Amino acid sequence: MRILYAIQGTGNGHLTRAKEIIPILQQKGELDILISGNENNLDIGFYIKYKLSGLNFTFGKKGGIDFLASFKKMKLARFYKEIKTFPIKDYDLIINDFEPVTAWAAKLNNVNIVSLSHQNAVLDVASPKYGKHKIEKLILKHYAPSNYRFGFHFKPYSSATFTPIIRKSIRSKKNSNKGHITVYLPSYNVTKIVDILSKIPLVKWHIFSKEHKRLIFKKNITIYPISEFDFIKSMASSNGVLCGAGFETPSEALFLKKKLMVIPMKNQYEQQCNALALKQMGVSVLKKLNRKQLIKIAKWIESDTIIPVNYPDTTEDILDAILLPHENQTILPTILL
Repeated sequence: MRILYAIQGTGNGHLTRAKEIIPILQQKGELDILISGNENNLDIGFYIKYKLSGLNFTFGKKGGIDFLASFKKMKLARFYKEIKTFPIKDYDLIINDFEPVTAWAAKLNNVNIVSLSHQNAVLDVASPKYGKHKIEKLILKHYAPSNYRFGFHFKPYSSATFTPIIRKSIRSKKNSNKGHITVYLPSYNVTKIVDILSKIPLVKWHIFSKEHKRLIFKKNITIYPISEFDFIKSMASSNGVLCGAGFETPSEALFLKKKLMVIPMKNQYEQQCNALALKQMGVSVLKKLNRKQLIKIAKWIESDTIIPVNYPDTTEDILDAILLPHENQTILPTILL
């Protein structure tokens, strides 16, 4: 069986999950990998047959998406050409993680694909929704369309929603508490992060930034370049994690039994929904990062709130559940939008 695994390349979360899924899919058939978009800092570690432009979203420096920069990078004519020329019918099964080129190529050619992403769980009627945001929800729904949708979320809100895939490097990591706070806020300028967090001088801060290529030490603050090894090491030995309201990093922090504070990106419906879901679970949430939030951050640091979760390693079971109905040509259950 020829399998195509198509992955969204904006952000590191999709690629982090892919690193666990790919070895299993390689055992199930002849696998090709496609990535579209390039706003990430992670080496997937596998041969990528197709590297496409797709549709990129660019992170800004003030806590949100830079829509102007994103629009300038969206070359729609090239995107349309990628859709029209992609050999979508060459594959027996296409698994899509919020990747728009193959999703639209499949739709235009009446080819079924299986969508497997966190975004699907956010769209599920059973999961928490932040406000109405009809336009943002519409974009999320049609960005990478599919008839068969499965999702990952912080908890299983429906039968087609699974708990997070936690990478083996996290599962096997020895957990400790050396007192520092691990920080990953890619949509904020690192200078602003340092300026604010330096006002809490009794805490050691490990700030991870794509803006720097080497270690920088500033009193109680260490700025790290993006490194999977260093980030996992810092998070596993931290007292807590301060990060955006994405999906993978908060999931891993919860799995490691770290206290967690998240700041959702502005104008990002998915992260606003994530923040609401985490808040309902008891996680601390800030609307934005500024000096007015220092008291809340300090109180969070002093707290001992750990949110209990159960995230078993069921990745292969999930993929088998998806593959078996496809092989038997039966109808798949799917998320209700």
